[in-house]
Amino acid sequence: MATIVTRFLRRFRAPALPNSPIEYGKTDEDQFRNILRLYFNQIDSAFGGLLDTTGGKYVNFPYGAFSSSVDQTATANTATLMTLNTTDFANGVSISSSKITVKNAGIYNLQFSTQFQNTDTAFQDVYIWLRQNGVDISGSTGFVSIPNRHAGTDGHAIVGWNYFLSMAANDYIEIYWSIPNTAVSIQHLAASGTPTKPSTQSVVATLSFVSSLPVT
Repeated sequence: MATIVTRFLRRFRAPALPNSPIEYGKTDEDQFRNILRLYFNQIDSAFGGLLDTTGGKYVNFPYGAFSSSVDQTATANTATLMTLNTTDFANGVSISSSKITVKNAGIYNLQFSTQFQNTDTAFQDVYIWLRQNGVDISGSTGFVSIPNRHAGTDGHAIVGWNYFLSMAANDYIEIYWSIPNTAVSIQHLAASGTPTKPSTQSVVATLSFVSSLPVT
């Protein structure tokens, strides 16, 4: 990510200091001090922009925050994509239905949460895992159970966790889910009253830059 930072900062180098004269002279000393003064001013300006009180004027890391405003269902025992249709914030990260794509290579932190609903009177299971560029990521599967319908009310649970991912430029990540029983679905909930509560997105996912890729 160094290229993203230095692109906005004026480049400068340590000055070539003049050789010391055999005898002291005020003019030589003033010239020497002026060279150092200009160099230190450049350093102050660069770090002032980088570490500004507003949070880093020139720090520009990739990130994306996305969500879905629709219900989602799956066929039993079938790998099914979670889709996203809303971009809340984005910088160098984008979505296209199920795909979350990065523009810059790096280590990224993927975080997501999903609002599940179970209409059955028994607990029902859900499997969730990741694919990168269409290939399953080993060890990424999570296995959870959604509470049963009780007292006339469907069972609900928000399931979420996070992963660190090594991604090259233009790589994409997708979230898959599978259910043994179709009583489980992913639900978007409308705003409700008493007390007034805002709507609930069915899926929320964020992908944020953590570090450049390790040098091998």
